[in-house]
Amino acid sequence: MNLHQLRFVREAVRQNFSLTEAARALFTSQPGVSKAIIELEEELGIDIFLRHGKRIRGLTEPGRAVLKSVELIMQEIDGLKQIGKEFAAQDSGGFTIATTHTQARYALPKVVQAFTQKYPKVRLSLIQGNPRQIAEMVLKDQADLAIATEAIATQDGLVTLPCYQWEHIVVVPQEHPLLKSDDITLEEIAAYPVITYDSAFTGRNKIDHAFALRNLKPDILLEAIDADVIKTYVELNMGVGIIAGMAFDPERDRNLRAIPVGHLFGTNVSRVAVKQGAYLRSYVYTFIELLAPVLNRKMIERAMNGEKDHYDL
Repeated sequence: MNLHQLRFVREAVRQNFSLTEAARALFTSQPGVSKAIIELEEELGIDIFLRHGKRIRGLTEPGRAVLKSVELIMQEIDGLKQIGKEFAAQDSGGFTIATTHTQARYALPKVVQAFTQKYPKVRLSLIQGNPRQIAEMVLKDQADLAIATEAIATQDGLVTLPCYQWEHIVVVPQEHPLLKSDDITLEEIAAYPVITYDSAFTGRNKIDHAFALRNLKPDILLEAIDADVIKTYVELNMGVGIIAGMAFDPERDRNLRAIPVGHLFGTNVSRVAVKQGAYLRSYVYTFIELLAPVLNRKMIERAMNGEKDHYDL
């Protein structure tokens, strides 16, 4: 048994059971991957994969157990490599953050600026996607951490911690009738076409839930992943926008007005997530502390070790 065999098994699963794609991803030959997997199966005395002819179609029941062990072993190997890298270069290396557009555009700029000033030798990358996509990036070791509001909190295999709270706002053109309301209601909002986030983003589930509780079906004119797009169409007087409060800048958005609606849609919590059992370099802890001053390395390590503390903001 060797590490190459374990890598081949893991990559075959990651590539949807295509040995050709697994070989390409690992820069080796397809026959070599197939032979190594067969030799591992013979050594273990079980079939790891279900086969149809020469093609593999899925995992057998013992194969699923093998995969769990392989993932744990490879995670420990990756951790050992990270330890070596960190002690070889304490203040340099690569750091990839997977996040949503809203976080990257509005929440992270000052944090990223402070981080790069503190660690100028670290190569920082921001990858954007929806919450489900960025969670997968962390689970597949394509990113060091994820930052989002939805989905990642309940994703198996991730350790998540709260960063900060925020509420939605309604944005309207200047002199819009809603600005005359002393205490805006869902019924008043639903009287206009609504422009807001795609269903996978930025608290949209809370928006939908609030309307549903009042048996209201707002006319969703446009959905977007980008608050700037939403604001653009609101400026054209095509409807009222519902966006994250952090996405409104009175200086930049001079043609719009913001109406707080936290009382209608509730409070949202943005969270940071890392892979369970991952080895975090020292500057990753620093980044999390810059992002969420309520957290510190000791708290993060306790969460990583599975301690069930509650971290409420």
